[in-house]
Amino acid sequence: MLVAVTGGTGFVGAHSVAALLRRGHQVRLLVRDRAAVARGLAPLGVDPAAVETVAGEVTDRRRVAEVVCGAQAVLHAASVYSFDSRQRETIRRTNEHGTELVLAAARRAGAERIVHVSSVGALFPTGGAPVREDTPVGWPAEPYLASKAAAERIARQHQQDGAPVLISYPPALLGPHDPRLGDQTARLRDVLRGLMPIWPLGGFPVGDVRDTAELHAGLMTAPRTGLDRHFGPGTFLPTRQYVRTLRELTGRRLPAVFLPARAVLPVGRLAGLLQPHWPWHIPAEYGAVYTCAYATEVHAAAGTAALPARSVADTMADTVRWLHRNGRLSDRQAGLLAAEKEPEPTG
Repeated sequence: MLVAVTGGTGFVGAHSVAALLRRGHQVRLLVRDRAAVARGLAPLGVDPAAVETVAGEVTDRRRVAEVVCGAQAVLHAASVYSFDSRQRETIRRTNEHGTELVLAAARRAGAERIVHVSSVGALFPTGGAPVREDTPVGWPAEPYLASKAAAERIARQHQQDGAPVLISYPPALLGPHDPRLGDQTARLRDVLRGLMPIWPLGGFPVGDVRDTAELHAGLMTAPRTGLDRHFGPGTFLPTRQYVRTLRELTGRRLPAVFLPARAVLPVGRLAGLLQPHWPWHIPAEYGAVYTCAYATEVHAAAGTAALPARSVADTMADTVRWLHRNGRLSDRQAGLLAAEKEPEPTG
């Protein structure tokens, strides 16, 4: 099967491409920079020559039409995942307009299966109820989550129209081989660098990028059922447990103060206002605090692909080892994990 993939050089996309190739599919990528193909795929054991590429933006109607032409399936993974207030316009344009173009083009091209990579955050806030397949799209008061909610509405409209659109809901993802050091990986690194001494209480769903990649590869041929909405394997992780797990893995103290999430929201808002005028990234992001304040668990009966989730400890350990091996954490910062070898890339 020929699968057209957007966002295939990013964290979720690259791992998903590797999973698709392991299952014997052909892959065609829409990429802004062909050099990014090797950077994203080679560390996963994938020969960049094994994929076809089309150069272009996900917001370029002509290039989008070219990449989906003749493909039996489409995986739309292109998205800007960031709570950085400096990227608001890019986030809106890519996440909303890009989704609109890709899903419409895939339908016109006659793709038999179209997988839209959403986010569990697109369903927040829920008023405290666990999320499930029929949870209404949320109206989050945060730019990134709002953009994913808008994209979710587009995907659901295609479903209502009878299009072969499936939706996946990844949790916050960690794992090795993050080509652009995305939001979650950078946050874990900031904790170990001592840049996050204050934490909001609450929690958020966390999973392993490799598990979500296997979900995406499986959805290409899995029987269609119900609402065709699938939650990525993961665990709801309270912020106290997040920090505690890192302490246990690294053997470090990692002092932290925990405050009620909604009380910390004004600090996040202030950081967002300051960020455009400050040259360095400010770890106290409004979106991250907002997520901790309003995130809820995935309902135990929600639709999933029956994939077991890796343990959070294993995922965090692999992430820290990878960061250390690539010079992004010092021996002291990685603690006990500095002496351990990162496992070879696997599904």
